[in-house]
Parts: sequence; structure tokens; C-alpha cells
Amino acid sequence: MIPFGGLVRQLLRREEVLAISRRYFVSNGFDGTLTCIGLVVGATLSGVSDGFTVVEIGLGATIGLGTSAVWSVWEIERAETRAEIERVERAMLTDLDDTRIQRERRGVRLVHATTSGLGPVVGISIPLTPFLLEGTLLTMGQAALVAVALGVAILGTFGAYMGSISGQRWYVAAGRMGLAGIVVAVVNYLLPG
Repeated sequence: MIPFGGLVRQLLRREEVLAISRRYFVSNGFDGTLTCIGLVVGATLSGVSDGFTVVEIGLGATIGLGTSAVWSVWEIERAETRAEIERVERAMLTDLDDTRIQRERRGVRLVHATTSGLGPVVGISIPLTPFLLEGTLLTMGQAALVAVALGVAILGTFGAYMGSISGQRWYVAAGRMGLAGIVVAVVNYLLPG
């Protein structure tokens, strides 16, 4: 029997596992990044006076979106795995409890849930970093501009990566994804209040 850590490493070499994990990571990273852009623009425009407060608010968003990403994918994959194992059990007329197939499916679920949760952590944490420098190197406005730029860069990186693995022009895919961050920042800026 393969130790669980070895099983996870083995699963990470399988393209079908990586493909779904990429989708979860990028999708939830996209959500987290756009949330962070909206959060920093809204906080700055509403008069939050120090960067640490923005970081605290952002960490709350990270916990919320990260938990949502892990929990929802865990439950989705659990349901899908159970349905798949039941189909195989009916076809094979045997019980697959505590078999390699069941252990592999549990490992796949762990990989998917982990990568899903990492997406919003990356998408929120990186754009928040300029607010740690507020008051020493940056003003609140400057920190917000740098945060939006970092968010757009993260979105562009997601786009470039997805474009490169799908055979698209990476820079076009990067531009499309990055544009979403600019749209969120501009709409938040133009909102009344």
C-alpha cells in the first residue's frame, strides 16, 4: 500500500487530476483577486485611514473565500466520488471500501480542495501587501493603486497561463483576464458614495 503522501505525489503527475485542480485554482483565484480589487478600492474611497485596517478586512475575505473554496470543492468532489464508486461497484458487483480506488479518489479530493483554497489566498494576499507599507513608503491612495496593479497582474498571469496551455496567444488571454480587474476597479471608483 502506498503511503498517503506518496499517493498524492503520484496523483499530481496525472493530467486529468492536474487539469481539474488548475480549473479550481484559477477560478477561485480569479474570484479572490476581483474581490480584493473591489475591497481595496472601496476601503480607500470610503475613508479607511490606515493600511493595517485594509489588511485585516482583506484577511477576513481570504478566510471566507478560502473556506468556501475548500469546503464546496470537498463536498462536490465527495458527492461525485461516491456516485462514481457506486457505479463501479454496481458494474463489478463488489464493494470497493478500503481499496486502492477509494484511496485514490480520496487523494484526488484532497488535491482538488487544497488547490481550490489556495486560489483565493493567492488572489487576495498578494494585492494586500502594499497596505503593509502604508504610512512608511506609500500613502493609502498609492497603496490602493499598487494593489490594483498587482491584482491586474495576477489576473493577467492566470490568463497567460491558461492561454499557454490551451494553445491561445498568451498575451491576448492575459489581457482579457487583466481587463476584468480594471473593470472592477473603475466600476467601484464610479459608484456613488
